[in-house]
Amino acid sequence: MESVRTFRTTLVWPVFLPGLLLIATILAWATLAPASAESLLGGAQRAISQQFGWFYILAVAVFLISLLGIAASRYGDIKLGPDDAQPAFSMTSWLAMLFAAGMGIGLMYFGVGEPLQHYLSPPLAAANPQAAAQQAMNLTFHHWGLHAWAIYGVVGLVLAYFGFRYQLPLSLRAGLYPILGERIHGPWGHAVDVFALVSTVFGIATTLGYGVMQLAAGLQQVAGIDSSGIGFKLGLIAVVMGLAGLSAATGLDKGVRRLSELNLSLALALLLFVLLAGPTVYLLLAFSDNLGSYFSGLVAMTFRTFSYGTQAQQDWLGGWTLLYWAWWVSWSPFVGLFIARISRGRTIREFIVGVLLAPTLFNLLWMTVFGNSAIWLDLHVAGGALGATAANVDSLLFRFFDYLPLTQLTSAVAILLIAVFFVTSADSGAMVLDSIASVGAAHSPLWQRLFWAVLLGATAAALLSAGGLKALQAMTLLSALPFTAIMLLLCYSLWRGLQSDQCHQAQQPAPATQFWSGHHWQQRLRQLVQRPDAANVQHFIDTEVSPALDTVAAELRDNGVAAQVSRGADGAVTLRIDQPGQRDFVYSVQCHGKPLPAFLPASRSDADMQYLAQTGFADGREGYDIRYLRQSEIIADVLKQYERYLSLQLQQRGQLLSSAPGH
Repeated sequence: MESVRTFRTTLVWPVFLPGLLLIATILAWATLAPASAESLLGGAQRAISQQFGWFYILAVAVFLISLLGIAASRYGDIKLGPDDAQPAFSMTSWLAMLFAAGMGIGLMYFGVGEPLQHYLSPPLAAANPQAAAQQAMNLTFHHWGLHAWAIYGVVGLVLAYFGFRYQLPLSLRAGLYPILGERIHGPWGHAVDVFALVSTVFGIATTLGYGVMQLAAGLQQVAGIDSSGIGFKLGLIAVVMGLAGLSAATGLDKGVRRLSELNLSLALALLLFVLLAGPTVYLLLAFSDNLGSYFSGLVAMTFRTFSYGTQAQQDWLGGWTLLYWAWWVSWSPFVGLFIARISRGRTIREFIVGVLLAPTLFNLLWMTVFGNSAIWLDLHVAGGALGATAANVDSLLFRFFDYLPLTQLTSAVAILLIAVFFVTSADSGAMVLDSIASVGAAHSPLWQRLFWAVLLGATAAALLSAGGLKALQAMTLLSALPFTAIMLLLCYSLWRGLQSDQCHQAQQPAPATQFWSGHHWQQRLRQLVQRPDAANVQHFIDTEVSPALDTVAAELRDNGVAAQVSRGADGAVTLRIDQPGQRDFVYSVQCHGKPLPAFLPASRSDADMQYLAQTGFADGREGYDIRYLRQSEIIADVLKQYERYLSLQLQQRGQLLSSAPGH
């Protein structure tokens, strides 16, 4: 009985079981018949690129424009959470986790390979090698710049906003609340989360499989280890996933945060070394040129479809830009949910600026240092030898280090950085999968996170053994088309949610409800200037607030309104008026302590805290202190807030937040 009682789960079975069944079915197809799966899915992927390339181009443009517009508007001041919420992580830790989860491993894999390949085969005519190099960097910046992070940012912002502001589950279904309403808790919501679960599992597993191949190639080149056998690669997967499970077990604040900070430190060290060991002045000049060229041509590149170009250019677009857009979209449920989880308490403007600009600028600096260095070395040092190996991307980074000092040391650091990136992606992926399968439930048991880590490793190992990675990659990219349409719906949902939120923030009590007339001003003055301790505030709540709320509740019940007063274990007292189909009216008061400003003088040792009898409401507004009010004034304040609540019920713009379920 004890073992049964201690076993618990937060899994939502209508999401977990269908998702697991779909994962098993698709995995069996990709591993038992990889050739036919790759042929069928690859053909479908190419057909989608040809027929719906315009849709990807316009949708990604909408994502970027939407985020920039929200950041520049008054909506940017809204917090992701209640108005008094504070960020859980420092700015440095937050940016480090954004960088590591978003595309850190991609920079290691493509930092040298992509600029070099564009340089060798530019889609537009280049008059000379210098023009080809500049075009290569423009295209690389386009694929790794603002558009990629706009895709992640849309999903992350929608999840964080509706999860923390509307108090809905931290899952994709919450983003469709303005469209589906309470139906997000039924089959439609389950279907959306199942889609996100399957897409995330295969997106992460496929990337891990390709990443292990690069890690094996690096170990073979640097240490001379024979890593060509499948057994060695499977061993690498086992080690990486074991470390990921250990990190996931320590939690978000310890494991993922510390690994992300280690990632960022190692990446900065490697970046600085290549900058100083390579053609430093040329790289600094190139970075300025690359930024200017990228931003000046941003609009043209955003909407470019090569409709007036050659068939070769259209094929290039499908094999590069559209492939990137689809890949970022397929990863957006994972990355978006992860950055949403770590962004509670930040304003929408801070979120958008941080997500769009900080990782983008780092990506562009990284691509300049590694990409321009590779092109310069191929021209002036390697005599074309480095470019001749550009097709073998797995080992290209380590061949690049052959032309720099301290080759063995830098290669070893790169291998360590790749490994840590894998662990970070895997453990954050396990946490995100657990959150999706639990529909955002907090404090899930450890075994669930470990289960998802094991499933990711097993999926990557099975695909690598059977040669089904390409088939599954094609299927993952196919799923990006319907999810792009869902993301457009998420943008519409966000706009509606922000409108309703702004209506709530702007609504003011009627002037006639300003109840205080100046009576008992000496008592009020004493209460204003005194600094009560927690016991005094709680005594005020028990002797003044609680009877006042009881009086209001009794009068409401006498008038046919379902009202009740409850008292929490923390001493809070809450008046709740049930409103079927709408968010209940809540007027809560509790003892709230907060540090005094550092510049205030302290007359006693415990005066570093200020205790308030602070109100709380169901719609996320910031509460205020009422410890200086008398019972009659508290009653007047309750009625003032209730009148405001009833007024909002009559306004169509405020209906969305008014009808959201409160907790």
